[in-house]
Amino acid sequence: MMITEKLLEVLKQDGVVAIATLGIDGPHMVNTWNRYITISADSRLLIPAGYMHHTEANIASNNNVLITLGSSKVTGNHGPGAGFLIKGTAAFVTSGPDFDLLKSKFEWLRATLAVTIDSATQTW
Repeated sequence: MMITEKLLEVLKQDGVVAIATLGIDGPHMVNTWNRYITISADSRLLIPAGYMHHTEANIASNNNVLITLGSSKVTGNHGPGAGFLIKGTAAFVTSGPDFDLLKSKFEWLRATLAVTIDSATQTW
């Protein structure tokens, strides 16, 4: 999945990211910040996880995720503000290069949430 320039522009701005997973007890949401997300060389989203224990449990049984993010500072389809809906699959990584990369940026990191993007649709 190719990451667009517009998505990269949004990730550089302040904004909230919502990550949705589905577990046996229903949907679950967690948040992070746009600027915390790193793009890997193979276009995966690498997201630092400090807690996210419920998210990790859900992904262990169903690795599908929905992510929304946006910024009011980026021009979108209809004027100020651009947002995206990302669909993908995720895994929690606790060692190796993806973990080490984020651990060097976030000392509080306990795991890296690595998301392989299936689709990234600009929603506004």
